[in-house]
Amino acid sequence: MILDFHTHCFPDKIAAKAVEKLSFASGGLTPYTDGTVSRLRERMAEDGVDRSVVLSIATNAHQQKSVNDFAASINGKEGVIAFGSVYPYAEDALDELERIKDLGLKGVKLHPDYQRFSVEEDRWKPLYEKISSLGLITVFHAGWDIGFPPPYGATPEKMEKALSWFSSPVVAAHWGGCGCAESVLKHLCGKNVYFDTSFGYGQMPKPFAQEILNRHGTKRMLFGTDTPWHTAEMELRLLNSLELTEEEKQDVLWNNGAALLGINQTN
Repeated sequence: MILDFHTHCFPDKIAAKAVEKLSFASGGLTPYTDGTVSRLRERMAEDGVDRSVVLSIATNAHQQKSVNDFAASINGKEGVIAFGSVYPYAEDALDELERIKDLGLKGVKLHPDYQRFSVEEDRWKPLYEKISSLGLITVFHAGWDIGFPPPYGATPEKMEKALSWFSSPVVAAHWGGCGCAESVLKHLCGKNVYFDTSFGYGQMPKPFAQEILNRHGTKRMLFGTDTPWHTAEMELRLLNSLELTEEEKQDVLWNNGAALLGINQTN
C-alpha cells in the first residue's frame, strides 16, 4: 500500500493555466499531470498509489473560501484526501479554520513563500494555537522554493521555533527543508515533527537522505511526491536506494500516514 502525503491539483477550469504559470515560475519544470483531479487519479493508478493527500494554498484572503470549497468537493472521493488552507493575514483566518474543520477536512497547507510570511514570527502564534485546538494537521512547505529568491519563510531554524507553538501534528515537507539538509540535521531531526519525501528525487543527496532517516527515525517519515512536479516512481527510486528494512519502508509508504490520518485500507 502507498499513501502519497503531498500532491496538488486544481479545479478543472483553472488547472491548465495554474500548471503553466507554476511551471514557468519554477524555471520550466515539467509537469507529470495536467493539474486536474482526474489526471491525478489516473497517475495514482499508473504508479500504484492507493491514497493521495491533495494540498491547496490560499495565496490571498479572497481565495480562502473557494480553495476550501474545492477541497471539500473532492475530499474522500476515489482515494483523495484533501486539506484546506488559510491566508495567514486574512482577518477571518481563525474563523475559516473553524469552517475547514466543519467541512470534514483533516488538515491545512501553509506555504510561507507563496503566502509571504515567515513561520517563526510571534504574530502567528494565535494561528498555530487555533489549528492545534481544532486537531488539524499542518503541512508546511519547508526550505527553499525554486520559484522564489531568499530569504525563505520556513527554513529549518525558523521551523524549530514555530514547532513550539503547536500541539497538533506538523509536517515539514521536502525532507524537512528543500535544499537545507544540513540545517534539517541540526535543527529538526529528532524533534516532534514529520518529514515528507516530496521532491526529493534528484534534489536531496542520497547521503543526506540516509542520515536524516538515521537520526530522525522512520516512524515520522511520510512518503510524498509533489505531483504534478514529481511522480511516485521517481520518489521510490530514491527511497529504494536507501538502507531500509521492508517494515521501515512500509511505515514510510503507508503506515505512518494512515495512522496520522486515521484511515485504514478500506476507508
